[in-house]
Amino acid sequence: MSLDGAFLSLVRAELLSRNLIGSRVDKIHQPARDELLISLRTVSGGVRIALSANPSAARVCITEAAADNPKSPPMFCMLMRKHLSGGRLLAIEQDGLERVLSFDFECVNEIGDIVHNRLSVELLGRCSNIILLTEKEGQLRVVDSIKRIGDDVSAVRRILPGILYEPPPREDRLDLRSCTAEQAAERLLQAPDKKLEKELLKAFEGVSPIICREWAYYTARDIDVPCSVLTDRLDRFSFFLNKLKAALTENEARFFTISDKNGKPLDFTFINTEQYGAGAVQREFDSPCRLLDGFFSGRAKAERMRQRSGDLLRSILAIYNRTAKKIEVQKTELAACGEREVFRVRGDLVSANIYRMEKGMSRVEVENYLTGETETIPLDVRLTPAQNAQKLYAEYRKLDTAEKMLTKLIEQEQQELVYLDSVFDAAARATADDELQEIRFELSQAGYLKKGRDQRTDKNVKPLQPLKFKSVDGFEIWVGRNNLQNDRLTLKTAKGDDLWFHTKDIPGAHVIVFANGKEVPDSTILEAAQIAAANSKAKGATRIPVDYTKVRFVKKPNGAKPGMVIFSNNKTLLVDAVAE
Repeated sequence: MSLDGAFLSLVRAELLSRNLIGSRVDKIHQPARDELLISLRTVSGGVRIALSANPSAARVCITEAAADNPKSPPMFCMLMRKHLSGGRLLAIEQDGLERVLSFDFECVNEIGDIVHNRLSVELLGRCSNIILLTEKEGQLRVVDSIKRIGDDVSAVRRILPGILYEPPPREDRLDLRSCTAEQAAERLLQAPDKKLEKELLKAFEGVSPIICREWAYYTARDIDVPCSVLTDRLDRFSFFLNKLKAALTENEARFFTISDKNGKPLDFTFINTEQYGAGAVQREFDSPCRLLDGFFSGRAKAERMRQRSGDLLRSILAIYNRTAKKIEVQKTELAACGEREVFRVRGDLVSANIYRMEKGMSRVEVENYLTGETETIPLDVRLTPAQNAQKLYAEYRKLDTAEKMLTKLIEQEQQELVYLDSVFDAAARATADDELQEIRFELSQAGYLKKGRDQRTDKNVKPLQPLKFKSVDGFEIWVGRNNLQNDRLTLKTAKGDDLWFHTKDIPGAHVIVFANGKEVPDSTILEAAQIAAANSKAKGATRIPVDYTKVRFVKKPNGAKPGMVIFSNNKTLLVDAVAE
């Protein structure tokens, strides 16, 4: 699923066709640690280019997807703005079919001199990088990179500020656009017993595994074939090579994403494929950039949220584990409190036999009136018999009080675990920075997190809007994004006759169906229950229990945590989660 050099050449052709040469850098953002968005201002309008060095989504393409940018720009983003803002794009270059695309800019430095800077985007799998270079005395030097590569990472090629730039090493491979079928066959037949698919990948520059598999499949109607088949199938091999040439040089490329029957993306390519047969579904796009934007934008957004929510999720998990350990300790202490009756009985026995005792005794043997057996009770030699009895009663009262307090504390902290589980679920489902910020605010208000200098306050809070849907019957369905919003939605926004939904004993969102004085039909109730299941910790499961009732039967106990409510008069549905 990687972007190969051949596909990258088609992306470059599209960028050039959009008349970007001569455009100027308008804005630069860094929505994730390994991704940049550069807005170019052209005569005909603005164009935004996404550059990503994420190994699972490395790409260069024009994008229309919205991105949530961090509140403060990262250092690399600030450096890019310093060196490229206002710069004029001079060229977009690719060396052969290498997976490296370079953007050359004419810029003005801080003292007013004209300088030439290059942004080199290397789409090399795990070694993908975005490198800012500047030309000095005819040589390119590294200004900085989105990933710094030192000796501890690679002993072959370093990418560090100030050093001379060395392009990625190139291997002796054939160029699809210029080689002949005979030249290709001569090289491949040097290893006649090896798999054709694998040898194609080694022999040609800029081709991806899917192209090599399709080439082998077209040549021999099978993927698992040796190179020796070329002796009899050179005509079919040559036809496919010419098809690739036409796609790359004669504007005959067609752009397809390939998914399995469940809709899971498998790959993408610039030719029609037959290797999957009926086991996959192809979707065609009208340009390489639209394909890449559609294929990677959802994944990139999920990756950005994973990066940004990581610290928060780890903090919540640490608090959860700390609370769970505290409960285990308290349960151990509570078990020890079960011995309190022993001290009460012993106090009674000492009081009943006080006439037989005197100060200085270390123990006394008495008959236990409960069991009828003789029991030896240890005594404190420093105390009188009466004082020993009072000491035993005091120990009984201490354990009795401890049991009551521990029982209450354990119950409170178990409720705290339920609350933290719901916060963790909301943070895991967050799709925007504002949602994470509101969850941080909620935790800081509850005393779980320290309030940072940039933490919002009640004065500047602009509450997020709930997720909003419309049922097939035309009823509005609103979904809380987090516990604070759940409270506002259920306790302030919704009316008494509206319907409230929540997964049964599973952390999740509050879901409200606004009845507006009408009877809510069963189809809308089912749809709202499915939405509640999809916005819960049980997302992706089947037969999820969802409780629902009228809002008037939902109450918030005094002192309850955000999002925690009690309800009555409810019914329960078993549903499967649906996509939001």
